[in-house]
Amino acid sequence: MLLTDACAEYLFSCQVRRLSPKTIDNYRKQILYWQRYLDEVCTVQEVEKVRPVHIKNFIALRQQDHRKPAYINDLLKVFRGFYNYCVEENYVDVSPLAKVKNVKQPKVIINTFTLTDIKNMLAYYCGSDFLSVRNRAILATFFDSGIRCAELMGLTDDKIKEDYMLIHGKGDKERVVPKSPFLSKCMLRYQRARESYFAGKLPPQGYTFLSRTGQKLTHEAVAEIVREAAKAAGVDKNVRASPHTCRHTFAQLQLKDGIDIYTLSRLMGHENIAVTQRYLRGMKDDDILQEGNKHSPLMKL
Repeated sequence: MLLTDACAEYLFSCQVRRLSPKTIDNYRKQILYWQRYLDEVCTVQEVEKVRPVHIKNFIALRQQDHRKPAYINDLLKVFRGFYNYCVEENYVDVSPLAKVKNVKQPKVIINTFTLTDIKNMLAYYCGSDFLSVRNRAILATFFDSGIRCAELMGLTDDKIKEDYMLIHGKGDKERVVPKSPFLSKCMLRYQRARESYFAGKLPPQGYTFLSRTGQKLTHEAVAEIVREAAKAAGVDKNVRASPHTCRHTFAQLQLKDGIDIYTLSRLMGHENIAVTQRYLRGMKDDDILQEGNKHSPLMKL
């Protein structure tokens, strides 16, 4: 079977599984990138003719291009998914990636915001105008719930309950995240400011967080809100000021406070705890030592 035909069929299968359009488009680009390599370098156009050596040579070339291990492993993940589908459909007996291992990734310590950073960033948006109140509520939502930027952008008022929020996450899955009294207060204040700003004529889309013109926020706009607050708060330059760092901060603060990794995994919307464990690995050695001392068995005697 031609790789191009199998690819089209696989992407259609992804649509049937209701994967997001963004995910499917990403799969399409990565598989086509791989197919061009197989065609131009290996002169292979058929599913059953791909061998492990083709994959390994592909990895070696990407390494020569100084591509990061995480980038290569992300590609391999997509290829594995594609070939697992081919195995399920009996186009091949065994995936050529079955014996191809991921590239070893170095341990990466992600610097997160401190509690002082969070306090100062929230304090930066202390005004009573619509944008200041909105931006403070956005920061509070990130730090209180750990949700993704796309999840915040897609949040609607009907999903915000008294003490929790229903978050529409990856894979078209919905999960529940708690909402603290602090966040509830910020949300109520923002909703009042929004009503006043739009003079009772809210746009019909129903999104909670809106731009000054009543449109759904973009990722760039939300990222700028975080960057501006971090700069004003004097956050260490080694900390990447982004919505995803807010998510990392939430996870690590929860871990330090004693939450179990299974509960955290559900709050974060991860498919399995292996993804959540990355946040645990990202904790600094000093934090690990401090937590170890705090929970020493001998100190409980």
